[in-house]
Amino acid sequence: MNDALIKEFQAIVGKENVLDAEPDRQAYAYDSAVLDPVTPELVVRPNKVEELGRVLRLCNENGLPITPRGAGSNLSGGTIPKNRGVVVLTNSLNRILEINEEDMYAVVEPGVVTAKFAAEVASRGLFYPPDPGSQAVSTLAGNIAENAGGLRGLKYGVTKDYVMGVDFFDVNGDLVKSGSRTVKCVTGFNLSALQIAGEGSLGVIAQAILKLVPPPAANRAMMAIFDSIDKASETVAAIIANKIVPCTLELMDQRTIELVEDYTKAGLPTDAAAILLIEVDGHPAQVADEAEMVVKICGQCGATTVKAAKDEEDRFKIWEARRAALPALARARPTTVLEDATVPRSQIPAMIRAVNDIAAKYNVTIGTFGHAGDGNLHPTILCDRRDHEEFARVEDAVDEIFDVALSLKGTLSGEHGIGLAKAKWLEKETSRATIDYAKRIKAAVDPKGILNPGKIIGA
Repeated sequence: MNDALIKEFQAIVGKENVLDAEPDRQAYAYDSAVLDPVTPELVVRPNKVEELGRVLRLCNENGLPITPRGAGSNLSGGTIPKNRGVVVLTNSLNRILEINEEDMYAVVEPGVVTAKFAAEVASRGLFYPPDPGSQAVSTLAGNIAENAGGLRGLKYGVTKDYVMGVDFFDVNGDLVKSGSRTVKCVTGFNLSALQIAGEGSLGVIAQAILKLVPPPAANRAMMAIFDSIDKASETVAAIIANKIVPCTLELMDQRTIELVEDYTKAGLPTDAAAILLIEVDGHPAQVADEAEMVVKICGQCGATTVKAAKDEEDRFKIWEARRAALPALARARPTTVLEDATVPRSQIPAMIRAVNDIAAKYNVTIGTFGHAGDGNLHPTILCDRRDHEEFARVEDAVDEIFDVALSLKGTLSGEHGIGLAKAKWLEKETSRATIDYAKRIKAAVDPKGILNPGKIIGA
């Protein structure tokens, strides 16, 4: 990276938006994954969408690896600049361009923060359901690039279910338009889909059209308390088997409950072996019927108590406690390895038993929580990476967790993406032909291999 090239970037975005001092660059060497940091050669922050295209063109002309980055909150190494090069920040491109209340869609720039967008949509009497745990900081383009999920995924789906269109820059800095503001659109290849979970390896998002829906008329939240995690996991399967689809169906094991309660003082039952946090929503009569059925099923499956939220404040406290699970666990030990192995919902009991057996086998501490209703568990290993012997056991435990998930017809990742962290396991779930096919697509649209290199399919 020479001075002349740095000046060319400065001419595009302004001197103040090109970070070349080492301390500044080091701040973009890592994300939320437990991986070694890699310091980029340069960090560039476009303030206009057209600047983003020009930055990509300049990188391509000079063969500079490009790592797109929003908030850097992803958990799979997707924004670690493996080949150094240029980190391109999109968080200044943060305008909500349109909220169309009549046709129920929105048009946004890539750097819009998820929670701020959802709040603005709600103020217009509409609803944007995807709610990743990082929503207070994560950006919408990051959500698309990782196909982020969240607590409401069971009933409402994940980010991909709300993407109507994506405009993105190719590696040459040319703007590719895909999708539409219409409910139906089959104009050409579904190029938007290539950007969903693509982690910036096939283009860089410039704008997205997102579907909005009417908000539910009523909701009811409750907490079911269990003296056995097996009973809790079997309850999850029973609720789904009874054709009830809650808005949210979350699980916490005892270790997670204890740490969350210590962190939040939310009034969680620390003597419980597990709790389920459940919310049903929809028409008021439907909510009443489903809530009654859920309470009955929980009792039949061995819940010692089912507590309903008394009011909106109580409901808010329940969900804030659940959202605090990761930060609460992260306080316990220096290193937190958060996974998201996902299995068919009927296999939740088997997966939880396997995780507990693996924890005992490798003598590691695992707190398990997650979106049990859609099979997406977050076994979280608490450790100290500086203890090499302990961390070797952690890595063996993670290997086995993935092996079990795949043996149960599950997947490596329900919502965190593949990135650098899980690329080595991808062939186990797919096939060599799958990876080779993906590499041919990558080579066709990115001949120099500079768009977020090393992610998903490896080098």
